[in-house]
Amino acid sequence: MKKIIIFLLVIIALLIGYGKYSQYKRYSSPEINYKTDKNIDISYHNQEILMNYYEAVEALDSYVMLQWSANEIDVRTPEDDDIETKVAVENYAKKLAKVHFYEAILENSTNLKEKGLDNKEIKFLETEGVDLKTYKRKLKYDKIKNLFNSNVKLYNGEKNAIIYEVQKELNRKGDTITVDGVYRIETFNAIKAFEEKNNLLADGYLDDLTLEIMFE
Repeated sequence: MKKIIIFLLVIIALLIGYGKYSQYKRYSSPEINYKTDKNIDISYHNQEILMNYYEAVEALDSYVMLQWSANEIDVRTPEDDDIETKVAVENYAKKLAKVHFYEAILENSTNLKEKGLDNKEIKFLETEGVDLKTYKRKLKYDKIKNLFNSNVKLYNGEKNAIIYEVQKELNRKGDTITVDGVYRIETFNAIKAFEEKNNLLADGYLDDLTLEIMFE
């Protein structure tokens, strides 16, 4: 009988010990550390954001550990719904959201670089709301538009910088006309075809709307 009691006590001690060990292993090993499946950009143009991300992850891990060790609350998978647990879980959610916020920025940078953008272009995109290529194209259009006088109609044989840029743009869009800045029947027909294709007044002459759509 005594042997049976001792055996049972040993089994109970082992079970308790194993339970304590499992809890210790779970909350004292790297398994508790936050891990992401996002492909973040560690060469992001703003290294302060990257540092903030690492600090946010560290703060999240520390908070999970603190709540467990001090209050025995597993904020990731809470078992109770008392006030203390709810507050702890809400704070955890805020810290996790901060991590996800930085991750979104860094993952987006990775995706943009996979499309061929560099740090300079990504920074410009984030600041201006458009990519650098689009911005430069808009600047070019603004310069061309400033040279254009919609009140003066082009005449056959006229040569100017606007016609030169229009010819280049039409060729970029698939035409094969001569690029010499001279407004002749070839350019007239190409402009007219472009206007027809884009549901504009097809008269072969340039106007503000034709230029805007052509260089958008």
